[in-house]
Amino acid sequence: MPNDIIPAMTLTIEQVEHIANLARLELSASEKERMSQQLSAILDYVNRLQSLDTAGIPPTSSVLPPRSVLRLDEPHPGLDLETLLRNAPETEADQFRVPPVLD
Repeated sequence: MPNDIIPAMTLTIEQVEHIANLARLELSASEKERMSQQLSAILDYVNRLQSLDTAGIPPTSSVLPPRSVLRLDEPHPGLDLETLLRNAPETEADQFRVPPVLD
């Protein structure tokens, strides 16, 4: 689609004031004018992007091929109970004994 067919998105000063109020921003008159122009340019660009035909493009979250940097999660045998409790300062009923934290 040619750009002249897409209607221009121009924000009014009132719309900029509303956006600034939602964002809790205090803008001067010159800042409101500049924001109106900049936000309108952003909306125009988004409008141009929406006119692109993306029907044959699969959805992706990255342009890079997927690859995992993590190792496979394979089960391995753990420590036996005697080895596990060998260095514990105190044990009770084959469990770690810790001092109470609440009285």
